[in-house]
Amino acid sequence: MNFKIVHNNYNVYDLEKSLAFYQEALGMREIRRKEAKDGSFIIVYLGNEQAHHLIELTWLRDWDHPYNLGDNEIHLALETSDFKEAYALHKKMGCICYENPAMGIYFISDPDGYWIEIVPEKK
Repeated sequence: MNFKIVHNNYNVYDLEKSLAFYQEALGMREIRRKEAKDGSFIIVYLGNEQAHHLIELTWLRDWDHPYNLGDNEIHLALETSDFKEAYALHKKMGCICYENPAMGIYFISDPDGYWIEIVPEKK
């Protein structure tokens, strides 16, 4: 029996704001979408040409407040081939929430407060 990771889910409060963030900050685009017939939820899968792993954004119509992420000790990590350019973009966007220069990494925070680690490509 084999398993393959296919996606990670983040529940989001403002779907359009999140879609714009992931497009601008990480170059992710919508791959597919599921919408409930009664309008109670929308699920959007984001990805890019570099990976088969998707990010699933779930919006719930009846959710009326931002999500409480607690200590937010979980995160997604993305590798980039141009670390300096990515850092400059994220600095300009104001979404860098934590830096660790000794390890050569930093984290950005999405509109809902989910942290995303940015690491340089391993050569």
